[in-house]
Amino acid sequence: MEPTILTTERLLLRPFEPTDTDAVLHACQDPDIQRWTSIPSPYEREHAEGFVHRIVPDGWRFDTVYAFAVLTRGSGELVAAISSITRGEGAAEVGFWAAKRHRGRGYVTEAVRAVAHWAFTTAGVERLEWRAEVGNDASRAVAEKAGFVIEGVQRSGIANKGVRRDGWTGALLPSDLGLPTVRPYLPAKDLNPRRPGPVVSGGA
Repeated sequence: MEPTILTTERLLLRPFEPTDTDAVLHACQDPDIQRWTSIPSPYEREHAEGFVHRIVPDGWRFDTVYAFAVLTRGSGELVAAISSITRGEGAAEVGFWAAKRHRGRGYVTEAVRAVAHWAFTTAGVERLEWRAEVGNDASRAVAEKAGFVIEGVQRSGIANKGVRRDGWTGALLPSDLGLPTVRPYLPAKDLNPRRPGPVVSGGA
């Protein structure tokens, strides 16, 4: 996909550029970002350069990860990063972090909503997923404010830095934002897991 620029009332979202290397390196020194995301720890200049110069452009080129730098429209300062990661037919996963000094202002929620709208209307996404380790309350708060429905806990659902941990999972659908979808969605009439249903296997 061609690199895309998105705007909101307060923010500019664009693919990362080489000039963002120092800002990425500085932001990713934050222990909370290193703890709750999959970035390397310690985070060195080579990691920031690899992200900006190789990982980001390759993601756009091969339609695997669409990574946006989130900047203020006034100062152009990097306040967050957000990515839409391809997970399968019509599905993607959103990931994000916020620079420490810019937290608590609603920037990430605003950016997530913008990326979700773009994903549903332009990128062919029909289900946008969110995952975070259980205990990452800040990430969950952003997801819920952006409209994600928390669907449960996946045991050993997240692998990070050599350790597997339980993960929260949630999803946002086009219909949650009042948007149409390519294929119709037929929700189950009864989601009560205690009621037995027919035993059916998907295999041949």
